[in-house]
Amino acid sequence: MAATTSTAPMGAEVDASHKNPAPAAKPEQETKRVPYSQQQRLPPWKMENVRWTMGGYITFVHVLALWALRYVPACQTPTLWWAFVLWPISGFGITGGAHRLWSHRSYTASAPYRCVLMIFNSIANQGSIWHWSRDHRTHHFHSETVADPHDAIRGFFFAHIGWLYLKKDKRVAEAGSMVNMDDLRADGFVMTQKRYDPWWNIFWCFFFPALVASYGWGEKFSNGFFVCGALRYIWVLHCTWLVNSAAHLWGERPYDHNSNPAENPFVSIAAIGEGWHNWHHKYPFDYAASEYGVMRQFNPTKMVIDVCAAVGLVTERKRATGMWARERAKLAAEAKKAR
Repeated sequence: MAATTSTAPMGAEVDASHKNPAPAAKPEQETKRVPYSQQQRLPPWKMENVRWTMGGYITFVHVLALWALRYVPACQTPTLWWAFVLWPISGFGITGGAHRLWSHRSYTASAPYRCVLMIFNSIANQGSIWHWSRDHRTHHFHSETVADPHDAIRGFFFAHIGWLYLKKDKRVAEAGSMVNMDDLRADGFVMTQKRYDPWWNIFWCFFFPALVASYGWGEKFSNGFFVCGALRYIWVLHCTWLVNSAAHLWGERPYDHNSNPAENPFVSIAAIGEGWHNWHHKYPFDYAASEYGVMRQFNPTKMVIDVCAAVGLVTERKRATGMWARERAKLAAEAKKAR
């Protein structure tokens, strides 16, 4: 793995702390003196910074996915379709579940909906909802600072996957420990998944898809395990990780020019609607995570939430379009006055 540094990739915007870093000091001392946004990033990683258990797991599942490619030609057609369908199913467990519902509370959901969504999230197997939401809230509170778990200023590779290979900066752990998780603690489905982590997710991610294929249409268990489980798993992981990396580096920034997150249509396709990231970071409470409807911006996650709302499974969907309209009018008035 290449060393990660505090140098921003070409074309990426950087914050003031990156251009004019504070004098080097111990993290404990810095935390007391200056806010995270003004603290200096860690020096290039060393072997002692590697998280061997997590890094070993991430490497192993990638090898497993590469091995799974040899099983693809032997799969029945329904098995290939099942693997494909599991992409949006497990993806929605992240986008509509861990992200928009549990991390941001951008809408309210009934118990049956939350139960099914927890299962979908378990198929995605990106850690428990509890830990995913804690890290994501930390990311929004301290985006592109030393307390951001996957700080994009440290480069595409670090933001995409490298952060999982390295021990957390102590300031990330410190910021995460201050996140209020009372709402998730009160959710029985979230706590059930957390209680049986990681075995619960491993079953739903790898064994459940294989059992469906085996008992559903007589597919070999190994084909279902490797193709619908391992190969699909890695694909969805990278689709999600693109939100942390590509959507924080490349694209237009029409809502907040000073914000690193950008509008990235490619990421929206891969992550079923999560690429409209400049809007999302400006208005994280918006359940759509985009300004427009599904006819103008690719956003299957919003569409599913809207359908569920139509049948009474979802309520209290929050939107930020009114706030943006007022801000846009204010900016236009200021620009006219400045002429």
